[in-house]
Amino acid sequence: MDLQLDQLRALNAVLTEGTFDAAARRFNLTPSAISQRIKALEESAGRVLVQRSKPVRPTGSGLAVLRLARQVELLADDTARELGDADHPIRIPIAVNADSLESWVMPALAQVPAGITFDLHREDEEHTTRLLRDGTVTAAITATATPVQGCTVTPLGAMRYRPTATPEFVRTWFPDGPTAAAYTHAPVVHFDRKDDLQLRHLRRHTQRANPPGHYVPSSSAFVEAVRLGLGWGMLPDLQIEKDRTAATLINIDGDSHIDVPLYWQQWKLHSPALTAVATAIAAAAASALTTSS
Repeated sequence: MDLQLDQLRALNAVLTEGTFDAAARRFNLTPSAISQRIKALEESAGRVLVQRSKPVRPTGSGLAVLRLARQVELLADDTARELGDADHPIRIPIAVNADSLESWVMPALAQVPAGITFDLHREDEEHTTRLLRDGTVTAAITATATPVQGCTVTPLGAMRYRPTATPEFVRTWFPDGPTAAAYTHAPVVHFDRKDDLQLRHLRRHTQRANPPGHYVPSSSAFVEAVRLGLGWGMLPDLQIEKDRTAATLINIDGDSHIDVPLYWQQWKLHSPALTAVATAIAAAAASALTTSS
């Protein structure tokens, strides 16, 4: 295949932005010009690479070429900066779990040198590797220690979660302590239907518990739901330090906790920009995350 950089950039832009019009605006071109580059790339590859839907989606073959397109584009952008184009922007797409995004990741990214921009994808830490596999992101914070093919993996530490509620909630629903009967009836807050932390804690007390539950798919709103007494939930220490100090939120089960190990996975590329991001993430994780259970 004779793959041209401008064609690969067009593919990346179309699949990132979701439309030919938006991709055209990124390069100050017409949608027709972007379409012609995609067609030329498909002719070179000998197969259809994108589904002309709304939003535009990659085919199976398109995913394979998309991974190449993003790797080549990152290396080309790195090279442009090394050759003296200090204003050349570099975009790094990263998959991040919601609780890390709300607590320690943004201060980490603020330490990355200027000229690097981020395209953050929020996803549960158990599922961020999917975005690595399909080429959507170049790096991810994940709960998976096994590296995705073509990636390296670095341990970051663990986020510690505790079964937490307001004192009033505990007095109302756990008057005799964290018993199986109490867990069966006490309302619980879940992040979403992928979130199994509350179920993991419940199974320590009873296999049959099916308490009434709320689903609150926002990290900050999830914590707020527990603060307002809607239910108990597994909350990360990093987000509730002030609440615990003020005793407005308490652990409903002694020192019980669940540690969720986190790992940094990234493409195996010699990229100064990607290395700068990885260094900042590792430094922040070292001070924010726990290293033992």
